[in-house]
Amino acid sequence: MALSLMALPGLGGCVHYQPKPLSAPATLASIEARTLDAADLARFLQANHQATSWPPSAWDLRSLTLVAFYYHPDLDQARAAWSTARAGAVTAGERPNPNVNVAPGYNSTTPASEMTPWILTLDLNFTLETAGKREHRLAQARQLSEAARLNIATTAWQVRSRVRQALLDLHAATATSALLERQLQIQTANLALLARQLAAGAISPFERTQARLVLDTIRLTVHDAARQQAEARVHLAAALGVTVQALDGVTFSFDVFARAPAELPTADARRQALVSRPDILGALAQYEARQAALQLEIARQYPDVHLGPGYQMDQAANKWTLGLSGLLPVFNRNRGPIAEAELRREETAAVFAGVQSRAIEEIDRGLAGYRAALAKIATADTIQADLRKQGQSAQVQLGAGEISKLDLGSIQLELATAELARLDAIVKAHQALGALEDALQSPVDSADWLLTAPPREARPPERVRR
Repeated sequence: MALSLMALPGLGGCVHYQPKPLSAPATLASIEARTLDAADLARFLQANHQATSWPPSAWDLRSLTLVAFYYHPDLDQARAAWSTARAGAVTAGERPNPNVNVAPGYNSTTPASEMTPWILTLDLNFTLETAGKREHRLAQARQLSEAARLNIATTAWQVRSRVRQALLDLHAATATSALLERQLQIQTANLALLARQLAAGAISPFERTQARLVLDTIRLTVHDAARQQAEARVHLAAALGVTVQALDGVTFSFDVFARAPAELPTADARRQALVSRPDILGALAQYEARQAALQLEIARQYPDVHLGPGYQMDQAANKWTLGLSGLLPVFNRNRGPIAEAELRREETAAVFAGVQSRAIEEIDRGLAGYRAALAKIATADTIQADLRKQGQSAQVQLGAGEISKLDLGSIQLELATAELARLDAIVKAHQALGALEDALQSPVDSADWLLTAPPREARPPERVRR
């Protein structure tokens, strides 16, 4: 009873359990209800300086990236991990609560007429931490929290990268489909001309059969392009964190893929990425956390001091005591945990070096790949320009009666094939550019836009409350 009464003052600040049920059908319904014209999404885009009419006439890479920042669960997980790490800092800073011990007693040999036979003993025990243990715990928790915060930026870049790749795939499939439809029209017209020539006995059936096989191949390729276009929409929806039905009726802007920037990152930009990429800084924060953990284990060599004031009412006599106690480091001085902490620090240092080494490789490989892709575009441009000149010349020759419509059709088909090759070169260049940006974790052609992961607080209340 006495213990309960003594604990009452602390109960006012207790946290009470609040149930928060999680239901698979409810979560599924929430995901399926996500759309790109939601009012809360509009407020989120406006809060993050996406100035545009609502809803946008065409969704570009930047606006779609913000949609993914709003909806994608990976960022929710990263933010939740950061919140957990920050809570760990609160735990690390808490001081030990004192212990209380109440031990009532009764002296059965004491006559009740002389004095009370009851003996009441009350002992307190306060732990006084030594050697800065609390500060080392706090330092470790703060570094782990910083690593979790930096992981949000890393996750945000990964989300943006997936959105960019999915949008590029959709652009490639859409543009390829349009060029294949053009090829189909040209080859259909060519086959009709060959059919008339076959009827006139000007060509053999073999030549017409070859042309028909080419037409059939183009038709099958058109179906492949349609399949790739449908799959790209699914991948884009997944990258945004919505269902593919949410993209129905949505128009996309592929202007970001209209050209491949020729300027490559400078040596300063490369070095800046190698010392400031979020994953590199996160690995460095993990190392600092290991440093603090080692300091904590070293501090644990020194025992904490336990201060134990006590009071005893011994049959009406008041008695006071003051005790000091502590762990006696006789059999060990915490050498084992210290050695483990030192080795974990070395392990984390090796991990950090590995992260930075991989970053160097990724950046250098990205630069080499992008340079080669730009050279391929230049070659494709030259081939296409030559074929266009041939096409213009063929139009003049056709008007003069020097060539037939079939000859012109063959040149036009060759030009359409060259356009497909050039599209493939551009897509490959943007894939290489994406790999380079992933290595730098920064847009190459958008230096004015620093990619950050918007904090949860920037979300509208309707999105935060579930």
